[in-house]
Amino acid sequence: MGSARAAADELGLSPSALSRRVAALEDFIGKRLFTRQHQAMRLTDDGQAFYDAVSPRFDELAAAVEGQVEDSKVLRLHLGVLPLFGTQRLFPRLPELRKAHPRLHIDIDTSPHLETRVGDTLDAAIVLAKQPDPMFHAVRLDHNRVYAFTSKALAEEIGPDPDEATLSRQTFVIHTELPDSFVAWKQALGMPRLEPAAVDHFDSGQMILEAAANGLGVAIMHDDHFHRSQDPRLAKLFDVEVESPYSYWFICRPHALEMRSVRIFHDWISKAGL
Repeated sequence: MGSARAAADELGLSPSALSRRVAALEDFIGKRLFTRQHQAMRLTDDGQAFYDAVSPRFDELAAAVEGQVEDSKVLRLHLGVLPLFGTQRLFPRLPELRKAHPRLHIDIDTSPHLETRVGDTLDAAIVLAKQPDPMFHAVRLDHNRVYAFTSKALAEEIGPDPDEATLSRQTFVIHTELPDSFVAWKQALGMPRLEPAAVDHFDSGQMILEAAANGLGVAIMHDDHFHRSQDPRLAKLFDVEVESPYSYWFICRPHALEMRSVRIFHDWISKAGL
């Protein structure tokens, strides 16, 4: 059972407009497809049979229609992306998407505060969050671990198993929007009250990698970015597995999935395993 109002919101319709469309479909099919009770709707047996029969054909029909459109017609997607995710994970895989959908072109926006602009200047975004706002349709793209790493020279100076007193003399570098990563890391090491000499906040993952590689501090960051950087200047501190409070998510407004460009990208990234 689902909410009629929630379904209408997802489709970008008023509840009355949704009701009229359902009634028109039932008149056309000649069968009652839904039972209604207050604001709730449930598929009847005939409705379920109809859904099972037609739903596998939706993507096939959309692809057939797309194939009949003039090749010169471009599908445009305005996508917000965090820069480090874009360079390390998205761009290396985009050629396969372009090969499958050559008419899809993506405008990339790496400005901050992506969530607030989805549905306005952005069709969709890839964000790093604990849990996106429930107003969005969201697809979780990964699960991360938190690493502490720095330059090899500073790692040698700190030592292979530093105690809390040693770490308290260090500068830590943390992403501005991911403060709980440091909290999770300290708790996993049994040092929840660790107070370093300084905490420097950066709003760019790429800059954090570079700061750590140059020995400007101990970076607290996701393991995936550490490994993908393949930077020989970097060294990990401690051999611990710390689950990150944050994940990468694809988000868009529910009704945006009706746009062919958003649907193509959504379906691809949901399966791509970036």
